[in-house]
Amino acid sequence: MDFIHQLCSAWDKNNSLLCVGLDPDFERLPTSIQGSDAPYFSFNKEIIDATADLVCAYKPNSAFYEARGATGIQELQLTCAYIQENYPFIPIILDFKRGDIGNTNQQYARFAFDYIGADAVTIQPWCGAESVQAFLDYKDKGIIVLVRTSNPGAKEFQDLEVNGEKLYISVAKNIRDDWNKNGNCLLVVGATYPNEMRKIRRLMGDGMIFLVPGLGVQGGDLKEVLKAGLNSSGSGLIINSSREVIFASKTNFAEAARAKAEELKNAINERRGSL
Repeated sequence: MDFIHQLCSAWDKNNSLLCVGLDPDFERLPTSIQGSDAPYFSFNKEIIDATADLVCAYKPNSAFYEARGATGIQELQLTCAYIQENYPFIPIILDFKRGDIGNTNQQYARFAFDYIGADAVTIQPWCGAESVQAFLDYKDKGIIVLVRTSNPGAKEFQDLEVNGEKLYISVAKNIRDDWNKNGNCLLVVGATYPNEMRKIRRLMGDGMIFLVPGLGVQGGDLKEVLKAGLNSSGSGLIINSSREVIFASKTNFAEAARAKAEELKNAINERRGSL
């Protein structure tokens, strides 16, 4: 099953637009987990088992694992393999944000898809279509392109005027018109910029899916995100929450993560049901 169909299946099976980011930080792990042979995998496994019926995707951020060297990368691989073996209907988005010339991107793509086993990756578009092609050639994978990011500094470049329009609009149009020949492109559009999200939704129509970071700690407003980003079917979004879920508590952390994930899932569904 390709990524888009897998995602749609997870949306329906769990009735959820919620994605949980698996971004472990060693200093924030419970002491009992810190002492295990594979602390990141042990932590992730409990989070996954506690939330697998509440999410539409998991999103490990590669940086947290790379920082631990070979051990961390092995734990990332173990995490993805665990999801695929035990919850194969839930897609894995590797938050990767890579973007380089073509032959380098070929190696990044091989690492993400062939070695780690991700179903989708985030990438940056700044080297142009030639370099992105290495990812797009994986027709069954999701290629999620940074368009309007959630950080406060996004305006520095993404709001620059290019041929009379904002740069982020130009990037979105390129993806829509030129890059999405295989129908496997998605966009990163941050929750902290609902007005920009609304413009992008109008440009993209119903078919394009947005990965939405920036709720919770970063301050995005859920109601505004849903009003701006949902398509006419009340779907089309992957709404990510990382720290707010996985670090909900150090005490009974898996149960606390489940409670927070359930709260977010229900809040999303209640609000999209009222729009």
